[in-house]
Amino acid sequence: QVQLVESGGGLVQVGGSLTLSCALSGGVLSNYAMGWFRQAPGKEREFVSAIGWSGGRTWYADSVKGRATISRDNAKNTVYLQMRSLKPEDTAVYSCAADIRRVGIHYEYEFWGQGTQVTVSS
Repeated sequence: QVQLVESGGGLVQVGGSLTLSCALSGGVLSNYAMGWFRQAPGKEREFVSAIGWSGGRTWYADSVKGRATISRDNAKNTVYLQMRSLKPEDTAVYSCAADIRRVGIHYEYEFWGQGTQVTVSS
C-alpha cells in the first residue's frame, strides 16, 4: 500500500521561504503523478501544484504561480514544493497526493498524505 509522508512545514515569517517534502513508500514514485494541496481552517481543500511522472510537466494554482516550484526526485521517491515570498494567506495544512493514472489539476488522486502545517506569521 502506498503511503505518503509530508515534512518541512513550520512557522515562517511573511516573505520567507520553505521547502516541503513528500516521501512515498510502498511503491515506485516514477509510476505516480503527484500533486500538492492545502486546506486552511474553515476552507475547502485547494489545489496548489502538480507534476507529471517524469517531472516534465508542472501545474500551479494562480495563487502560488511565480512563488512556488514543484519538483521530484524519483531516485529518492520524494517530491518537493518550494514556496517563496510567503503570505499569511498561505497558512494551511499542506498535503501531497499520488495517482497512477491521472495528472494535473484534479482532486481524484488515489493516495493522500496526512499533511504538514505551514503557518505564515506577520
